[in-house]
Amino acid sequence: MAHNVIAVYPGTFDPITLGHEDVVRRATQLFDRVIVAVAAGHHKKALFSLQERIDMARVAVKAYPQVEVESFSGLLRDFVVARGGKAMVRGLRAVTDFDYEFQLAGMNRSLMPNVETVFLTPSDKYQFISSTFVREIASLGGEVDKFVSPAVNRCLVDKVQGLART
Repeated sequence: MAHNVIAVYPGTFDPITLGHEDVVRRATQLFDRVIVAVAAGHHKKALFSLQERIDMARVAVKAYPQVEVESFSGLLRDFVVARGGKAMVRGLRAVTDFDYEFQLAGMNRSLMPNVETVFLTPSDKYQFISSTFVREIASLGGEVDKFVSPAVNRCLVDKVQGLART
């Protein structure tokens, strides 16, 4: 078996959910190092700033010493290659994710032939959680504490209350 295999788990993580955390946990069982790569997210309007998303992710994965959190902008390929990544981790919730992820994996294989895409599915209880749903529920004043860690929940509550005051 290869040693010191680095995997990159990219996403916007706006915010990081218990589903994301579950995928990170699963990745740590397969890879020596996992880099959670937080996308600057130029194409998506993020609720949280890049630094807030990095900080939340760091708190969420602090139990795993082999996990690092870094940001990236530009081509993911450049980030993965620069970090010596051998695998890219993607979370699959349902068959609806598969079509997009399959196309993305094919594109990434042509850009990074030496990097494998590994699909991990979160535990059943997290299958339906998405950052988009969490943001929408929180912005409408709903409870999201079942979907995110306590630290992330506090950030969401603070952010939503802050936006309500502006």
